[in-house]
Amino acid sequence: MTTGVGTDWQAWQESWDRQQEWYMPDREERFRVMLDMVEALVGPRPRVLDLACGTGSITARLLARFPDATSTGVDLDPALLAIAEGTFADDERVTLVTADLKDPDWPAKLPYDSYDAVLTATALHWLHSEPLAALYGRIAELVRDGGVFMNADHMIDEATPRINAAERAQRHAHMDQAKRDGALDWAAWWQVAAEDPVLAGPTARRFEIYGEHADGDMPSAAWHARVLREKGFGEARPVWCSPSDTLLLALK
Repeated sequence: MTTGVGTDWQAWQESWDRQQEWYMPDREERFRVMLDMVEALVGPRPRVLDLACGTGSITARLLARFPDATSTGVDLDPALLAIAEGTFADDERVTLVTADLKDPDWPAKLPYDSYDAVLTATALHWLHSEPLAALYGRIAELVRDGGVFMNADHMIDEATPRINAAERAQRHAHMDQAKRDGALDWAAWWQVAAEDPVLAGPTARRFEIYGEHADGDMPSAAWHARVLREKGFGEARPVWCSPSDTLLLALK
C-alpha cells in the first residue's frame, strides 16, 4: 500500500476485508442477504444509516448494488473513519459522522431524523446487554414506519454449550491454519496500521479511546429479537445464520 498524499484507500479497504474474512469466511454472504432484505422491504433507493460503520464496508456494498442509495456512516474509531473518509471523499451520497453510540445524544449529530434502513455488522458485540438495549431504543426512533434494522453479529445461545464448544474449536482450527498461511489477524492488522505514516496518528488515538479489543455479552438471537420488539419494532427474527453468527432483521 502506498502512503502519504497518494494513499491507496482501496488497498486499505481490501486489507481490512481480508482481515475480517479471517474471522468470518462467509462475510460476503451475510452482506448479500442484508442487501437482499433491504431491497425486499424498502426498495432500491434507500436512505441508510451505516451504524458503527468502520471503514464503510456496508456502505461500499450498498452503493455498488444500489447506485441511487445514500448512506450516513457513524463511528468513533478515528483510524477506520480515516479510511472511510479517504474512500468516499468524492461521493456526495455518503456522509460520515463521528459519534459515540454510548452517548444518548448521538442521534442529534445525524443529518436526517429518520432512515429507511439502519444496518450494522460485527460491531455491537462490544456492548453489554443494558447499553445495547438502550441503543436499540434509539435505533427504533430513527427507523421510519415500514423501515428495517439489521444486525449481523456474534449471537451465542448459551443453551447449547456442547454445540458451541465444538463449533468454536473447529472455527479456531481453520483460523489458525489461515494465519500460518499468512493471514493477518486483528492485532497484526493494527500493527501494520500503526506503522503507516498516514494512519499512525489515528491508530494511536483509536487505542486511547478503546484500549484493546473487548467483547460484550453477545446474547442470543432470541434476546435480540425480544428486545427489539420491546423497543418498538413490530417484527424481528433471524434471516440468515452461520454456526456462530446471525443476521437479525427487525421491521418497524
